[in-house]
Amino acid sequence: MKDFFAFVRDHADKLMEQTLTHIGLTFVSLLLALLMGVPLGILISRRKKLASSVLGVAGVLQTVPSVALLGFLIPLLGIGVGPALVALFLYALLPIIRNTYVGITEVSPSVKEAARGVGMTNNQILTKVELPLALPVIFAGVRTATVINVGVATLAAYVAAGGLGEFIFSGIALSNVNMMLAGAIPAALLAVGFDFGLARLQNLSAKKMRIGALAFVVLVPFLSAFYLVPGRQDKLIAGFAHEFYGRSDGYPGLQKTYGLKLRPRLIDQSLMYEAIRREQVDIISGYSTDGRIKAFDLLVLADNRHAFPPYDAAPVVRQTALDRYPDLGPTLNLLSGKLTDSIMTALNYRADYLHQSPERIATDFLKSAHLYQLPKPGDRAQTVVMGSKVFTEQYILAEIYRQLIEGKTQLRVATKTGMGGTQICFDALRTGAIDFYPEYTGTGLLVVLQPPAATLQALPMQPDSVYQFVNQQFVDKYQLSWLKPLGFNNSYCLMMRRKQAHLLGIRSITDLVHYLDKK
Repeated sequence: MKDFFAFVRDHADKLMEQTLTHIGLTFVSLLLALLMGVPLGILISRRKKLASSVLGVAGVLQTVPSVALLGFLIPLLGIGVGPALVALFLYALLPIIRNTYVGITEVSPSVKEAARGVGMTNNQILTKVELPLALPVIFAGVRTATVINVGVATLAAYVAAGGLGEFIFSGIALSNVNMMLAGAIPAALLAVGFDFGLARLQNLSAKKMRIGALAFVVLVPFLSAFYLVPGRQDKLIAGFAHEFYGRSDGYPGLQKTYGLKLRPRLIDQSLMYEAIRREQVDIISGYSTDGRIKAFDLLVLADNRHAFPPYDAAPVVRQTALDRYPDLGPTLNLLSGKLTDSIMTALNYRADYLHQSPERIATDFLKSAHLYQLPKPGDRAQTVVMGSKVFTEQYILAEIYRQLIEGKTQLRVATKTGMGGTQICFDALRTGAIDFYPEYTGTGLLVVLQPPAATLQALPMQPDSVYQFVNQQFVDKYQLSWLKPLGFNNSYCLMMRRKQAHLLGIRSITDLVHYLDKK
């Protein structure tokens, strides 16, 4: 618990900023839903033939999984506030439309008839009779919509729209419980607080409720404005993956080595390249062998101070698995030195840009390397479990391993791909949930082992030295072995659009820091 409070204290500014952003996102979308939902509810209360169709469409939108809805909206609206607000708006519509419709239609016909008897027009009946009587029901819908939006707004961080989801996504990527709680607890408190406040408003007397409704109508735009509060504007906009932002060998390492000062948007790593292609960000984190570097004409900024260590790829295997399956180690080592930087970049290009399947890419590679063999017929009594992280290169490597093992041995491969960040894969390996997965020596050094500063300073940051150190430490501490490296170094890196970088005279991270300091 002390660690959690220390984390909150250290990140208080960021937490406050993202809490205000979260509130703003919730109430901007709620305001839009009110502006459309209440009139629609009134309309279908007057034309009841439309009610089933309108409520049906709103109900279907409510059932679409939020991540799927965001995935559908990204190609149309890009990343950022657009898809987040549209998704939240659509989720808030159903309870507001439905409760407005139900509240008005449940007003007693005799009350409406009495109003007509004293000479009221239809508009007067609506504004002075039906809506006031329907307010408790309408507020119940608003209350439901608000709580839904507070929860769904955490997914805004997936598309770089900010909010408390930034802490949650980063915590998941890094397996950092304190970071996850720093996002989840405030989000839960916001939901409870707004629900409690609206419940009190809903239970007021009729006269007080009208005053409360007026106050709420004024308050919603005010709370919405939290999303529009301007922050410090950077010369260049950065978009970083959640894991990169929190890892010691990611953005914190750049801050320490270069003094780099940015206010990056946190984006799901699968969307970063789309963001820079659409010119919604100017700098992204990435991997040096990514195929989209060529596809989108990006420039990898030179790491002239060596903030990023070598990241030689190699399979990490449980020693018990190597003992249990004698053919596993020699088979995996058949790939040693076969995957150079250029080959891996070309394979990633085929997946990322040409949209070819990992299965096809793996088969073609194994054939070109003279390692492909059709699986032998017969029962496979033994199963080896393989994991991978959640990015393109890992999917390709996992498929290469699967085809290689099942072609060269009688082992069956069960795959658990897309497992998320480093810590998740490592914990799964250490606890026996998987038998092996592809990892990178720099990640093993700085993320898993995290040796003292003195050890890092004494260790030569050369591929062989880092590999030997990491392998020995993994064997001694965890009974895990690094097999022979595959042959490529997939280092973390910063990228910019080549044309923009040349225009600004930026070719290295040092150049970037100097450019940002000219303020």
